[in-house]
Amino acid sequence: MSGLAPARLSGRDVVRVGLGGLRARPTRVVLSALGIAIGIATMVSVIGISSSSKEELLRRIDRLGTNLLTVSPGDTLFGENAKLPENAPGMVARIGPVRSVAATGTVDASMRRTDRIAEEVTSGIAVQAASGDLLGTLNVRVRKGTWLNAGTGRYPAVVLGSEAARRMGFDRVGGQVWIGGRWFSVIGILQPAELAPEIDRSALVGWDAAEQYLGFDRHPTTIYERSADAAVPEVRDVLARTVNPEKPEEVEVSRPSDALEAKAAAAGAFTNLLLGLGAVALLVGGVGVANTMVISVLERRREIGLRRSLGATRGQVRVQFLAESLLLSAFGGLVGVLLGIVVTVGFAAYRGWPPVVPSWSLGGALVATLAIGTVAGLYPAMRAARLAPTAALATV
Repeated sequence: MSGLAPARLSGRDVVRVGLGGLRARPTRVVLSALGIAIGIATMVSVIGISSSSKEELLRRIDRLGTNLLTVSPGDTLFGENAKLPENAPGMVARIGPVRSVAATGTVDASMRRTDRIAEEVTSGIAVQAASGDLLGTLNVRVRKGTWLNAGTGRYPAVVLGSEAARRMGFDRVGGQVWIGGRWFSVIGILQPAELAPEIDRSALVGWDAAEQYLGFDRHPTTIYERSADAAVPEVRDVLARTVNPEKPEEVEVSRPSDALEAKAAAAGAFTNLLLGLGAVALLVGGVGVANTMVISVLERRREIGLRRSLGATRGQVRVQFLAESLLLSAFGGLVGVLLGIVVTVGFAAYRGWPPVVPSWSLGGALVATLAIGTVAGLYPAMRAARLAPTAALATV
């Protein structure tokens, strides 16, 4: 006479039995899944918001261009402030791949709203001489009024950067400001200069007007140049020697877009910190699932004994409780993924960013969910499988 073989549970049976166990305690299931959902939502939204921010930053870099280089004076051999030659902008313009050149020069003067304000109260606004092609080179637009031209650049007229206008309380053109002991008429207000934030905090006057009215020595302090993208490394290598052939070591060359790229990298480091916080929340959720499953085993000892008496093997009992843990975690993970996507899209729309949720983050979230469910349910499932049928049925 052949021995009896235990019944086998198909995958569908395992899911049905697991769901049945969860449906018997809906409130506890929802609260346990909530911990998993919060952890997964945190991780997905952190990655999504960071990716959306980085995508917006990269689009800004593409829009502004990476072909802008700036030249500024460094220090002399004796540690003093160096000066760029007066003809430096013209020398830079002679470099073959260079498309446009502009310059600004710091003026030893302060700007105040009226002559009644103390001279030392400058509101952090610098007065600078500016060449006429500055806006074209920096790709900056005039928000109100007009830019300096060949005519206004010779007279006491000034254009305010966006931050300078805000600090001075100007939202329209036509007023006057006190610069270097005389009145200058405000003829324009600029849009923000993203690649040259120093322009935002400046009051810009014409090159000739700065010399005539403010004692400007005509030495540029910053030169901006744009060249073909492919030629940027080549131009960068020769800029210092072109600007000051005698003392190229006193010239500093930089690329403003590098600062934006560094900002993207720094944002990535901050994202790692927030991901760590999300992982902690997910771990806490996993502990909640494990606690729920342990309590479930204790409460269902008679059910376990009855199933064992009817022929269920230890392996089948173990699979049943492990399936419940996985389904519980998967439910929380799915809710968390959806919540993370909603948060990312909503925050990106609020900031005007393109919403980006990397597919790998969704896959990683689901894998993490299943891993947490497996770990959290393994001990309760093994404990349930070790219960002897007679002892379990005798439980009151």
